[in-house]
Amino acid sequence: MTALRLHKALYPIWRNDPGWKGILTTVNNNTIGGMFIMGATGMFLVGGILAMLIRAQLASPNSAFMGPEVYNQIFTMHGTIMMFLFAIPFFEALTIILLPGMLGTRDLAFPRLGAFAFWCYMIGSTSMIVALLAGVAPDGGWFMYPPLSSSAYSPGINTDIWLLGISFIEISAISAAVEIVVSVLRYRAAGMSLDKLPIFAWYMLVVAVMILTAFPPMILGSLILELERAFDMPFFQAEHGGDSLLWQHLFWLFGHPEVYIIFLPAAGVVSMILPVMARTTLLGYGWVVTAAISLAVLSFGLWVHHMFTTGIPHMGLAFFSAVSTLVAVPTGVQIFAWIGTLWKGRPELHLPMLWILGFFVTFVMGGLTGVMVAMVPFDWQAHDTYFVVAHLHYVLIGGYVFPMIAGVYYWLPVLSGRKRFFRMGETAFWLVMVGFHGTFLLLHWAGLLGMRRRVDTIEAGSGWELINLLASISGFILAIGFALVVLDVAVNAVVAVRCRRNPWNAGTLEWATPIPGPAYNVASIPVISSRYPLYDNPDLPVQIARGEGFLGTPIRNRRETLAVSVSRAEPEFIAVFPHNSIIPFAMAVVTSIVFLAPVFKWWWLMFAAAAGVTVLALCWVWQGGSRQDEGLLDAGRGLSLPTHAEVPYPPGWWGTLFLLLANSVLFGSLLFGYAFLWTVAPNWPPPAILQPGFWGPVLAIGGGAFASGGIRLADRAIRNEGASWLGLLASLAGLAGLGAGAWTIFAGTTYNAHAYDATLWVIAGYVTFHAGLAGLMVLFLTARIQAGFISARRCGDARVVQLWIDYAVLVAGLGLGAAWLPGWLP
Repeated sequence: MTALRLHKALYPIWRNDPGWKGILTTVNNNTIGGMFIMGATGMFLVGGILAMLIRAQLASPNSAFMGPEVYNQIFTMHGTIMMFLFAIPFFEALTIILLPGMLGTRDLAFPRLGAFAFWCYMIGSTSMIVALLAGVAPDGGWFMYPPLSSSAYSPGINTDIWLLGISFIEISAISAAVEIVVSVLRYRAAGMSLDKLPIFAWYMLVVAVMILTAFPPMILGSLILELERAFDMPFFQAEHGGDSLLWQHLFWLFGHPEVYIIFLPAAGVVSMILPVMARTTLLGYGWVVTAAISLAVLSFGLWVHHMFTTGIPHMGLAFFSAVSTLVAVPTGVQIFAWIGTLWKGRPELHLPMLWILGFFVTFVMGGLTGVMVAMVPFDWQAHDTYFVVAHLHYVLIGGYVFPMIAGVYYWLPVLSGRKRFFRMGETAFWLVMVGFHGTFLLLHWAGLLGMRRRVDTIEAGSGWELINLLASISGFILAIGFALVVLDVAVNAVVAVRCRRNPWNAGTLEWATPIPGPAYNVASIPVISSRYPLYDNPDLPVQIARGEGFLGTPIRNRRETLAVSVSRAEPEFIAVFPHNSIIPFAMAVVTSIVFLAPVFKWWWLMFAAAAGVTVLALCWVWQGGSRQDEGLLDAGRGLSLPTHAEVPYPPGWWGTLFLLLANSVLFGSLLFGYAFLWTVAPNWPPPAILQPGFWGPVLAIGGGAFASGGIRLADRAIRNEGASWLGLLASLAGLAGLGAGAWTIFAGTTYNAHAYDATLWVIAGYVTFHAGLAGLMVLFLTARIQAGFISARRCGDARVVQLWIDYAVLVAGLGLGAAWLPGWLP
């Protein structure tokens, strides 16, 4: 088939709906990613404006430009926007656009989940900006430390907006992370084994797993602080057995990995661009991958380095200080690999390379100050001063924003189909470099002179006046430079000349498709044999366009792509994607109500919206699958494969597995908080210990056995074409027993009497919720069986339900056991 005929056959299958309806119903990665980038860029501009307001306030002593109340909202929202609403969404957006092309597949694993992630982000971000304009934005700093953020000291809705709004926005990040992980592991070109992955895909796989394991502690902390504010459950009130340090532990269990979650995608961009700019291949591919994984693992052992001044034991100080300096090793491995790549190649100084050189200089400087604050004696002096503020900006702007700008310029042909014509980029770069270093080098100095962070004004005679004036002038130069970058990219993306395919002569697959990429990304799924397939086979783009790869003939008139084995990338099944749908948008809207209604104490609306989320989720899942066995289908190149509905572990099973990974980290953080309060918090042990009794443990143990055994009995019956109702009924009864066992905790404690009781209520509520959710899934599976969606070949849904039931049983055993254990001890 010719390339044009194949395009005309594929385009009607993959295109968006026309008009405004297409925006609301699209599930295409290119469209979703493009809207994501525009939204994140808008947040960057808002955050930058807030930064300029801060610098205007601090430019002169005793400034009356803003009052303390307004200033607190401005600096809180600046940090919140840059960390939560710009940095993570921007790299996720770039990944959503680029990853299918890099992997040689037609879309990401769960297109509707990607759309849901985008709409959650847009609704949540818009809500935060509306709160800022209405004067009720959060004002306790983006750390939101109790007791400052407690209802006693922050009685308005400002803090509630932050706690619930950020929790809702983080659903977007987790949804995108699940999609990225499964896409990298299962949706790739044939032959693209793990050792042949594009280096950016490796980085994003690591980062996505980090998101799934770093964000849940923050979500848990936000939810229990909101429970304290709304219902007086004393998790952080020392007089009732709580401890405000628990918040710091939960926040920094998220907050320090967050720094590396932001840095690693930028490192991935550098590792992709640098070899192309140097006309060579990446030096030390395996070492770079190992360094990225090592950095991810080490980042979870550093959270206490933000708490050196809180009075932790000296042994703890020594341990966390040592681990904090150890991260310099994998970081250094990556930097030396990049330097070696430049050394063995022939570097050319294009604009992306200019930004990467700026990254090298700035990030190394920021890394050195990071090693300084990892030293306990120095940190005691510099903690909560502008030295730390300056260090943070060196790492985040120099280590993240500079490489991302390089990435935007490098992949501009992929994003827009155009090459640069207008040349504002070089001017913008030098303005940014001068403005950035002029601002934050000076703020290091101010911090060393004792200037505290978060101050709304400076006093005359403090010795900081000239420093802040010069820093503010430099800050406005920096803002002008970034504004020129945005203007330059926008103008070139819209009106510059069209670009030929692969203008950089790169070797990775994202340059093998027409630019900008079509809705289906690749006309056929290629077979590759190296990390740089375009260098090995320059004719590969033409072969892909002619349909010479897998699934090159759309004979079934539906959206299909190839799924491969995790390690060796051998073709395993045909994944059938859903068509355009309004459900992700509707789901995001209704989910937002679940999180935003409690801000105004509209509990009835929250519960109504939760019911709506349940109905929409059931509609979402019901649309998948098939009512008949299709058997082996032609996948092209002489190979026949089953569809995803007829394999034991379909994509939904993999998505559930990684979603439960995030869920388990949240539960583990809850148990960590329980142990922390029991061993460290004041006013413990509690006045009264819960006595397990007889029926609670019996119901829980028996329920767990029936639930886990029943679903396995049903799964075996389905695979043997037998009657599954007995196993499903046993599983349903077992889950009811689990819930009943958890309810005995509610009956034996008072939720607001002591932090012990409040924690037991959260544990019991968590167990009850998951038992109920698993029970709903059993009922849904029963309905699917009756409707003909399940057969001996199409048994994947039962495996998904089994995962949820096993998880419910596991958390019930751990959670209820932890609740009852003190009552069993003498």
